[in-house]
Amino acid sequence: MSARWPSPRDWKISLTVFPWIASWLLRGGMATLRRHDIGRHYPESCLAKGERVIVAFWHGRLLMMPFVYPGHPVTILISQHRDGEHITRIAEWLGFTAVRGSATRGGARAFMQLLHNLRDGRNVVITPDGPKGPRQRVKSGVIELARLSGMPILPVAFGAWPRTILKSWDCFLVPHPFGRAVFVWGEPIYVPADADTAAVEKLQSVLAERLDALVADADARAAKG
Repeated sequence: MSARWPSPRDWKISLTVFPWIASWLLRGGMATLRRHDIGRHYPESCLAKGERVIVAFWHGRLLMMPFVYPGHPVTILISQHRDGEHITRIAEWLGFTAVRGSATRGGARAFMQLLHNLRDGRNVVITPDGPKGPRQRVKSGVIELARLSGMPILPVAFGAWPRTILKSWDCFLVPHPFGRAVFVWGEPIYVPADADTAAVEKLQSVLAERLDALVADADARAAKG
């Protein structure tokens, strides 16, 4: 029986070169966009008080989020699925620390790592509907992380025009070069340490509603110019 050749995406050179190229393509693409920031005082206020923050946004708006608030130590949660290794290496080239795990694989260990990162003074980034959905449905992990850490959840959305919306499960947004880009921040959400299951479920709905409203606002602002 002949040996099975690994897929090109798993070749060592691919895992080394592709993430480096992708990181610079993202930087170059962002540099061409006319950027506007709305609600930036929300993260600035939290950080001025010495708080670390849990940044949350929908998975479909992920592409340009590495540039939402540069210059601060950030840990990002990335799943352990096959493409996760490439995404992890891209994130590292962009200056992030990555924690690997999801609700279905390695979740408990990843959760504790994120909690330790918050307590050690790093901000954390989570897509609460990732890595595979359901689309725009908040899982409980982000609420529990805020409850145990005492740190606020900061919802944010990204909109762009012109743009392409991919036919993926998350309706992934890809901005066109030299277009408009809008980042819109929402009010921080604090989770009481004594929040019970009912309170956590309620806050899941609150966060989802906030993110949906921010996405609509970002899209409208980007389209209008």
